[in-house]
Amino acid sequence: MRTTLFGAMVLCALAYAQDPNAIDLGAPQIALWPNGAPGSAGVATKEEWIPTTDGFHRVRNIHQPSVTVFLPAKEKATGVAYVICPGGGHNYLVMDLEGANVARRLNSMGIAAFILKSRLANTKGATYKVDVESLADAQRAIRLVRFRAREWSVDAAHVGIMGFSAGGELAAYAETRWDRGQPDSADPVERQSARPDFAVLAYPGGKAANLTVNQETPATFIVVNNDDPLAPASAGYYAALRKAGVPVELHIYNRGGHGFGMTGRTPAFAQLPVAGWPGRFQEWMVDMGFLQR
Repeated sequence: MRTTLFGAMVLCALAYAQDPNAIDLGAPQIALWPNGAPGSAGVATKEEWIPTTDGFHRVRNIHQPSVTVFLPAKEKATGVAYVICPGGGHNYLVMDLEGANVARRLNSMGIAAFILKSRLANTKGATYKVDVESLADAQRAIRLVRFRAREWSVDAAHVGIMGFSAGGELAAYAETRWDRGQPDSADPVERQSARPDFAVLAYPGGKAANLTVNQETPATFIVVNNDDPLAPASAGYYAALRKAGVPVELHIYNRGGHGFGMTGRTPAFAQLPVAGWPGRFQEWMVDMGFLQR
């Protein structure tokens, strides 16, 4: 696996070097489909990092979906893992605020983090859909983490998904539309289950439709602010999960707006009650038996 990881890191470094607006997340980036993602053949536009105006970095025109691997220190590793889905209106992905910053916070809890760089529905020159290509990327990421679980010190029965804003919509699709793998597939990754063991939806956005919630939907944690227009939709999804008998916890804070990730956009975020939500998430994980105290 050393060769694979080294090769992935070299390709990642070359990609960053070709775009002056790109940032190096400081972790290996691994292609989900080394031979090309199904449904992306013939797409001509190149991946592009948008010049930052607020200190955060966004990437779009993604045709080679990948995960960037952030592992906790070995002595802290709990075996729990999350695939992280950054937001950006399905137009771009905010790779630090809702990606690397989140991954580092999870690592501090002993949780392995895998930032998903997925294909986006609002990509010019492509016909991607959230519930088709984006969902396929999320499912593939979950399968890949399970396939390489031993290498990454992950418990294959403790792999979750965490989404922010538009990424929260994708996470909702992932937790309601999954399969247990294709045992006869020639691709060993595809033999793995795509069902997340738990899900976190942070101010989930979008217009997810036809979500089938039932008793097999994973335990879910939802966080949103009351001054975010998405609060009613989050409350409605909570109600649907609860009605189906799914273990679910909903936190609605008074203020803080939208798009705060785990660390906020400015230092002032630390003074808001919503800044404590990562602690509530960790307590939920312990309460559900997914993490040890």
